[in-house]
Amino acid sequence: MIVCSYNGERTIRDTLDAIARLDYLNYEVIVVDDGSTDATADIASDYEVRLISTENRGLSSARNTGWQEAKGEIVAYIDDDAYPDSHWLSYIASGFGSSNHQGIGGPNLAPPGDGFIADCVAHAPGGPVHVLISDREAEHIPGCNMAFRRDALQAIAGFDSQFRVAGDDVDVCWRLQKNRGTLGYQAAAVVWHHRRNSIRTYWRQQVGYGKAEAMLADKWPEKYNVAGHLSWKGRLYGTGLYIPLRFSRQRIYQGLWGLAPFQSVYEPATSTLFSPLLMPEWYLIVAFLAVLSGLGYSWAPLFYFGPLLIAALTMSLIQAGLSASKANFMFKPIPPADKLRRWGLTTFLHLMQPAARLYGRLRHGLTPWRHHGTGRLILPWQRNLSLWSEHWQSPRRRLEHIEGAIRGLGGMVLRGNDYDRWDLDIRGGLFGGVRVLSVTEEHGAGKQRFKCRLWPKCSLTWILMIFLAVALTTGSYLNEAWIAVFILGSIGIVLTARMMFECSMAAGIFNRALGMRRE
Repeated sequence: MIVCSYNGERTIRDTLDAIARLDYLNYEVIVVDDGSTDATADIASDYEVRLISTENRGLSSARNTGWQEAKGEIVAYIDDDAYPDSHWLSYIASGFGSSNHQGIGGPNLAPPGDGFIADCVAHAPGGPVHVLISDREAEHIPGCNMAFRRDALQAIAGFDSQFRVAGDDVDVCWRLQKNRGTLGYQAAAVVWHHRRNSIRTYWRQQVGYGKAEAMLADKWPEKYNVAGHLSWKGRLYGTGLYIPLRFSRQRIYQGLWGLAPFQSVYEPATSTLFSPLLMPEWYLIVAFLAVLSGLGYSWAPLFYFGPLLIAALTMSLIQAGLSASKANFMFKPIPPADKLRRWGLTTFLHLMQPAARLYGRLRHGLTPWRHHGTGRLILPWQRNLSLWSEHWQSPRRRLEHIEGAIRGLGGMVLRGNDYDRWDLDIRGGLFGGVRVLSVTEEHGAGKQRFKCRLWPKCSLTWILMIFLAVALTTGSYLNEAWIAVFILGSIGIVLTARMMFECSMAAGIFNRALGMRRE
């Protein structure tokens, strides 16, 4: 068992006390002190643990030190601000013994009695949650409660040391799965995980998570969509998740004549209409509406954007308040005034967390306007390209190679399905890209000519935004509102130039990938 700690004197004693009470016969405890400047090492030396002190190199490096020094076949990790249930290791071992999973995790629960702010943070978004594909298989297990087969970690060279604070658990889960491994979930393998006990530390944590998301997007661009959001295959489980706004009634699945034996326990997916409310970038939309409304002082008709701004802020408040109202603090009955205070702070944290994540993302390059890949810009008008080959290859295999080359250049590419009139969709960014339709001509003796048509594809949303900017610029020009003309005209020019740039970038990436396939 590995406990990695950096300045964890406040909570590590609880961790080591609980580890000493574990109901399991054969285990070793390694504490990796990652260059702490407090009394962490002194506290750890009071226990029967193997203490390894290193200079401060970050969480991933400490976790690597732990598994490399461990003697057991299973390496379990717990954070220095968490403590395990007495049967934690028994359930972890049972999970490995009854499956071929390379990693197994379990739930992490906030212990009661940590204080008013910590209780509210435990029901705020952004905490460590697990992502489940089924009730026994996971897509992601949080770092505060995870265990791996030692040889599985060795096969992928352990944790990536660039993730010094967060993101390393996500990365290692993805690399294990890429290596054809699976992750398991044991609902009874519980650890109790202290949440942040001040608003300032919660803000810093969420900013750090935003930075980790940016680093993960650089390393795993295929996992993120063009807006910079991670697309999980499974479902997220935990407290503090957003409750999306819905105006449709929920239905109970009972089957014909009531013969369905099970009811659905899963919430339906968020509708497209209200999904932007759950994104940190929603605050950018609010800021844009605020700018347009403010320009009303230059040209009065722009004040009509004021109601849209009010509606956007109102929806954010309703969504945050609704999510906070679902919090279950698991206490004895509390006075109404205290309940109202908890609801108010939890609502505020629901509003604050996206801002912190957005700040961390923007500060470290995960912006909606970032471009994907590198390549020589090519004017993105419709064009035909061809590739002659002396060696036969199936069309599907050739497209897969081109797709891999595009990803290798940092590009984002989607593959068309059976009913699409295109084969590949290469995105230069959020604003535009190109699509490709291909055909292979057979010339006998294994010789082929691969031909493809390429044309630009621009985001309809941003085309409408450009038309809106042009219309507003024209209106303000006719009314000689020069401040509005300058700002709105600049917005229109920037949007148009960005769309052309991203289409040209995508075309250049495809042309370069095609050139890499010349034989």
